[in-house]
Amino acid sequence: MSRFQTSWAIAKRSWAVLKSDKTLAWFPVLSAIGSLVVFAVIGGLVALMGIDSSSTGDSLAPMGWVLVVVAYLALAMVQTYFLAALVAGADMRLRGNDSTVRAALDIANSRLHRLLPWAIVTATVTMVLQAIEQRFGIVGRIVAGLVGLAWNLVTFLVVPILVLEDLGVGDALKRSKDMFKRTWGENVIGQGGLGIVGFLVMLPGMFLIAVGAAIGTAGLVVLGAAGVVWLIGSAVVVSALSGIYRTALYHFAADGQVPGEFSDVNFHDAFRPRRHDT
Repeated sequence: MSRFQTSWAIAKRSWAVLKSDKTLAWFPVLSAIGSLVVFAVIGGLVALMGIDSSSTGDSLAPMGWVLVVVAYLALAMVQTYFLAALVAGADMRLRGNDSTVRAALDIANSRLHRLLPWAIVTATVTMVLQAIEQRFGIVGRIVAGLVGLAWNLVTFLVVPILVLEDLGVGDALKRSKDMFKRTWGENVIGQGGLGIVGFLVMLPGMFLIAVGAAIGTAGLVVLGAAGVVWLIGSAVVVSALSGIYRTALYHFAADGQVPGEFSDVNFHDAFRPRRHDT
């Protein structure tokens, strides 16, 4: 129970960081906009040249499959890039400096040679897991879900390492794995706590949509629209909190202490190492 209480304290400290530097919320917004642009562009290209209508039913032509792969890579790069910028901005704020969108993006730009290979790796893993889900039915979904969960946990600190240590992908992955070994249980609880907070934050939006649907068309237009706006805003906030928490956890795993608003959180109990390096 004390671990979950600390998770709640971490969520509150992450919120305090976000309130003190609202520019950090821009990066999830920019990531979402960039992802929508990728969807629109690639979707349009697939519709124009990627459909093979000569076969029985509409299916993807070879060029369509190429565009799908390009879409995976582009989406992974957009999300990795803006997460890197969020980590850079959060790091500046935790160190007591004022961050700006431009300064954080400049740091992300300086790490493009690290971020692009990592985006390729993450896109490849995503495509492989989705192929397993589609090919092996329910067993594939279970296997892909477990492997995906393990992958996300082990690689949770890769982007902060790429940004703040300027390591290559291989070294960053190994370092993230080593950090995870030292704080594996607490890492899971910390992320789970933020997940629960995110769900609770989104409940009012879901409630508004449900009430609007029960009322009818007019209610759905008014309350449903308000609910959707609430959900979008909540998703932006939760994504920003996750990036801030990721940066704080990196500092604790790397340095044994956390600066800024997290300095009074008892990380030594919440993230007590399970093993010590020799």
